Formats: sequence, C-alpha cells, structure tokens
Amino acid sequence: MISKAIDAEEFGPFGAPLFDGPEARALRRVGVIDVGSNSVRLVVFDGAARSPAYFFNEKILCGLGAGLSETGRLNAEGRVRALDALRRFSILARGMEVNSLTAVATAAVREAEDGPAFEAEVMERTGLKLWVIDGAEEARLSGQGVLLGWPEAQGLMCDIGGSSMEFAVLDGGAVGATVSGKLGPLKLQAVKGKGARRKEIDAGIGRMTETLGQARFDRLYLVGGSWRAIARVDMERRGYPLHVLHEYKMTPKDLRATLEFIADEDLEDLRLRTSTSMARMSLVPMACEVLDRVVKTVKPKEIAISSYGIREGLLYEQMPEVLRARDPLIESCRASEAASARLPGFGRVLYKFIQPLFAREKDRRRRLIRACCLLHDVSWRAHPDYRAEICFDNATRANLGGLTHSERVYLGLALLHRYRNKREGTPFERLAPLLDEADTLQAEVAGKAMRFGAMFSAQDPSLMGRLKLYPKKAELELSLPKGDGEALFGEVAEARFKSLASSLNCAPKVKVVRP
Repeated sequence: MISKAIDAEEFGPFGAPLFDGPEARALRRVGVIDVGSNSVRLVVFDGAARSPAYFFNEKILCGLGAGLSETGRLNAEGRVRALDALRRFSILARGMEVNSLTAVATAAVREAEDGPAFEAEVMERTGLKLWVIDGAEEARLSGQGVLLGWPEAQGLMCDIGGSSMEFAVLDGGAVGATVSGKLGPLKLQAVKGKGARRKEIDAGIGRMTETLGQARFDRLYLVGGSWRAIARVDMERRGYPLHVLHEYKMTPKDLRATLEFIADEDLEDLRLRTSTSMARMSLVPMACEVLDRVVKTVKPKEIAISSYGIREGLLYEQMPEVLRARDPLIESCRASEAASARLPGFGRVLYKFIQPLFAREKDRRRRLIRACCLLHDVSWRAHPDYRAEICFDNATRANLGGLTHSERVYLGLALLHRYRNKREGTPFERLAPLLDEADTLQAEVAGKAMRFGAMFSAQDPSLMGRLKLYPKKAELELSLPKGDGEALFGEVAEARFKSLASSLNCAPKVKVVRP
C-alpha cells in the first residue's frame, strides 16, 4: 500500500531518489589515493548517494616533502614509508573490489627532481598509475570537495598541505578562479626567522590574491589537516561541546584568541588534549603563522572548517550533473532509510502527515524536518531502553553534508523525541547551548509528531487521517476516516496525540469523517 502511495505522489524539489540508480551504482566502491607532501591516504567511498559513506579511510604521515626546499628531492625516509603505504593500499583496494581507483600526487612529487623516478617506482612496485596534478588542478578539486558538502558554498576555499597552499573561489555552486602558492609548513621551515617568514607569507598571499583578482571574501572555507588541528584546539579552548569538525565555524576574533592560545601553551599538552598526532602538531605553529596572515588579508566575517577536500573532490568529479545537483542531506537520509528502516518509503508518507504543523516554515527548515522523517525508524534495531539516545548520537555525529552544527542538534533532538517524551537526563543536555529555545521546542514538536504518526506506519497511509493546526484558536485537529482509521486511534495513539498537542500549547480535537 505504501509503495503505491509513494508512486502516486510528486517528489517535489528533491526529485526521485537516485541512490539506487545507475549513476549512483557506478560510483560505489570508489577509491582515491592522495599522495601529499605530508601524508599518504587511501579513502574508499561506498553508496555514493550524494553524501557518501567512508567505507575505508587510512592515513600514513610520511613527510615526503620534508627537506625538499633544501635538497630538491623527496625525503628519503618518507619515500620508503610512502612506497610501503602505497603497496598496502593497492592490495587493500583489490580485496575491497574497488571498481574505480585514482591515485593523485600533489606538491612534493610535482616539485621534486626525483618525482618522475618515484612515479616509475610506484608503478613498478604497486601497479598504480600516479597522476601528478598541478597547483591549479589541486585547488579546483579541493574546491569541488567543499561543494560536495556545501552545494551553496560562497566564498574562498583555502587548502593547506605540507608544501603548498591553494585558493579557489566558490560562487553559485561552482569553482571559479584558482591559484596555488608555496606556503605549506614544510616549505616554510626552510625560511629562518619569524620576520623573514612573515615577509615570505605576505608576499605569497599577495601574489595569490592578485591572481584571483580579489582579496576579500565574507566566508573562508578551510581544508587540510593543519587547519583541522587548529580547529580542534579552538574547540578545546572554548569548551565547545560537539566534536564534529565539518561545518565547525569560528569568527576572526575567536581564531585570533586561539592562535595566541597555541603560542602560549605547551604543544605536547595540546596534542594530548586534542588527540592530535605528534607529526601533525609539529606543523601547527607554522600553519598558525600562515592562517593569521590569510585571515588578515581576506578579512572574512566567518571561518568554516570543511572535512571534505581533494579526495571528495575527485569523487564529485565522477558524479553526473544530475547527482551533483541533489541535496546531500536528503539523499543520504533516503539511502539510510532504504537500507535500515522497517518500512522504506514511509518517511515520505510521515512527512506529508506532519507537514501541516510546519507550513509557515522556510524551505531550509522544512528540509530538515523531512530529513527527520526519513531517519525516524533507521535505529529500530537498537535496544528500546537506549533507542532515543542512540538516535540522538547517530544524528549529531553522522557523516552528513549540508548540515550546520545547530541543525545537527535539532535533527538529533527531534529523533530523540521520536522515542522519548522528555529530554532531561539525555545526551542533549550537553549540547543544549547550540540550540535556541524556539528551535528546541520545535524539535520536540517534530519528534512527538513523528512519534504519533508512526502509530499508523503498518497500515494504508490513507487511514492516517489529516492534521490541521489552528494557531489563533490554539487547537490541533485530527480528522480520522470513519471505520478502520477510527479504529487505529487506540489508547496509546490518543496519549501520543495529546502529548503532541500539549507541546504545541493547543487543545486536541479529533474529528471522524467519512472516507
């Protein structure tokens, strides 16, 4: 019955699901190997609906670019470690039946005089063709990675690696002008003295912004391990409760305080407190010098961390335009529902049922409520005593794009209330400061509406009746079809309906109508 109702309805602005179409199936088990100046990483994406899952993700900090400025050659120890890592990765990829594997190398390999010899050795020992990309292409791919998670991204992407730093202008869902400069921490270690480094950094940033034809941007998107390490310190300094780096935001004032904090603190202590590797933390002070000058030049109003970069950009490169245009949040939630819900497809039916309660909301909020409905039943296998908490934790920490931190908490709280009336004594209390009072109450309404609507989930959607909210009269009306629809409204359903009406500060009213 549910499938017929779904087929008959319009999918609206989100379009029919594509996660199981031929375009998405072709992108399953896509592997990317990124050979950078500091690290070598293998990522295997799976189920590329639009916000893909990380089937496998492993990084080795090899330091290929260490000492490159002085010797002109790849670091000898780093080269051995990189080759060992690449051999391991090629074997793993075969075992995981990766149907598309792309290996790219960036600044260190393209600049080193023994770069071509390294490429040849990689091919001989692993069978991998190493594609060495230039700085402009690296910037473009990293910019595309940001667009994977932020389709509406508008501003400047700044990606820092070990040896280079890239800028890409993001405008209207596309990557515009790009430029690369030799401003990575490993490269700057060769410049002695803070004053000399500042001159080098300022000159490099000046050349880069001149190439772009623009220096100031309202939003700065940061990509790269060194930037993420700084963001972790910012979270630690501020006591920020949600340790999710993607879409973590800082003001320039916050960032200045954190850069000063890093300069004054013991790096080993900071490393332990933020679970940062020793190799990464050793580059943070130099990265701080660069970021300070970038922010002073670009003068952004907001600084955002992107966990997506060149690897995700390579996946985005393979996506057809029809898939790129999709909402990453909705497509990911649809895929989760299809894989894990008891009744795949009922999320859309449920959204239609509760939508009248949110008719005055803006599109972005209605999109979030739609996501809640798609996910409302995906954790049903969890133990009933912990189901609400598991839903909350899954939503707030999930690998989801197109979702701010406050929206994550809203999503989690709505799903918590899907299974539990009260939020006291739950994990929400720690994250409550990230959600204002009005949104907290609305998430409760959304959760209780799903909790009530799910009472009808095993039946014909036409028997669910209709909800209608009368704000001026402070009345919540449920119209039930006479007969089977009326019979479905049992004692538990009635209690949940009254709880929903109470959260809306409305009087509940039930009306029986002829079908």
